[in-house]
Amino acid sequence: MRFPTWRAGAGAATAQRPWSAVPLRLRIVLAVALAAQLAGHALAPPPQARAVDLPEPPSLGTMQLASLGDRVPAAQAATLYLQSFDNQPGISIPFAELDYERVAAWLALLSDLDPDSQYPFLLASHVYASVPDAVRLRRMLGFVHDRFDADPARRWRWLAHAAILARHRLDDLPLAIRYAKALTGGATDPSVPGWARQMSVLLLADTGEVEAAKILLGGLLEAGAITDPQELRFLLERLDERSSR
Repeated sequence: MRFPTWRAGAGAATAQRPWSAVPLRLRIVLAVALAAQLAGHALAPPPQARAVDLPEPPSLGTMQLASLGDRVPAAQAATLYLQSFDNQPGISIPFAELDYERVAAWLALLSDLDPDSQYPFLLASHVYASVPDAVRLRRMLGFVHDRFDADPARRWRWLAHAAILARHRLDDLPLAIRYAKALTGGATDPSVPGWARQMSVLLLADTGEVEAAKILLGGLLEAGAITDPQELRFLLERLDERSSR
């Protein structure tokens, strides 16, 4: 190893001397410092993260300013941040430990940045709603319901699924009927299949969650409401998981 030497006022390296020319005492100090640094890294505890570390999302205005007005890339970046938070290298935070008010705030930001994207609603109704926690599940279903009126022609499928979860996971028929009535009143676009506006019939029928989900998925396919292959594969995989339980 060689170290450059500098001549005063020259502003550039003019000569080099070998490692052997470095005084022995200085070499020992450097070796000890390097060993201490390596030992410190080896003995350091593994990285820790707590669910409360999920911060409040930035404001919509801040995200717009940072992205120079291009909302879609900003939404994608925020989505990656949210999804990577609970699954970092060496760290895994169960969904059930996350602050779902903050999760809902992040999902709202994603939807505001890219109103055409259905991904925030897929995350809410199929990913974050998978927790065995009634309070957190209700929060995710409430998020879907609260944002349904902004785009019922495309968001009806998420509210239909929310109604099924309310009926079978929460065992809350009044809440499920409330969601079904919202579908009936709001999903008036011709592209929405008629059975979706009659969700109350499906909810009151003697069917289990898996059977109801299959009916819903079949209706989505028939109506051509699922065009993204990744979304279709994800929904089919989740259906298979429920069927195998």
